[in-house]
Amino acid sequence: MPKFVSNSPFIALIFAGLVAGCSVAPPGTDVHDPAEVTNRQVHAFNKSLDTAIVRPVANAYDAVLPDPVEDSVTAFASNLGLPGKIINNTLQGDLKGAGQNLLRFAINTTAGIGGIFDPSTIMGLPEVDTDFGETLHVWGVPEGAYLELPVLGPSTERAAFGTVVDMVLDPMSFVIGTPESTYRTGARVGEILQTRHALGGQIDGVLYDSADSYAQARLIYLQNRRFKLGVEADDTFEDLYADPYIGPNE
Repeated sequence: MPKFVSNSPFIALIFAGLVAGCSVAPPGTDVHDPAEVTNRQVHAFNKSLDTAIVRPVANAYDAVLPDPVEDSVTAFASNLGLPGKIINNTLQGDLKGAGQNLLRFAINTTAGIGGIFDPSTIMGLPEVDTDFGETLHVWGVPEGAYLELPVLGPSTERAAFGTVVDMVLDPMSFVIGTPESTYRTGARVGEILQTRHALGGQIDGVLYDSADSYAQARLIYLQNRRFKLGVEADDTFEDLYADPYIGPNE
């Protein structure tokens, strides 16, 4: 754990609680899923939600909006997410990543007209993606049990807690008022819909073509997450959940 983190009593208390709260997989177990029955029920709900709403709306979104407009919506949403990533970069002791994200935010907010364009990627400054779940990993908090969250989908105990922290302590939520916050929410929804459409073939294959969509989605999520964190890395594994947005001119 970075020194500046361990010196904070409040952070240390959260850390201790998480270490105690996250269950540990039995030795030799790659998938720790003690709540599988409940998780499968949530998965069935998420799958029905995708069938009835998310997939058709994502296809309609792509059909109605030109690609440059979709890219601008996604760029705007991604840019507003950078301050939270900068904080997590810093908490992880990744000052290079924090600096790169800070520079990217400054360039895209100014030259990119509030983030609707992405000149930083063209300049060779890609986003250093991270979240509080990764911060907890860096601090040594165990992965915990696998979870499937309503609407949000596959997760783990550690990642789920990180998602809550990222949402509650998002610095932009304290800066942006109305109606700007509404625009941001709409842009985030657009980003999700673009991702769902871009990865439609892969996601449909997992949800609708596999013999056990729950087990397949669980395996893919855990492999991707661990690969990102440098745990049990598999260089041949394709990240189906990666952000497909790489910039309007690429």
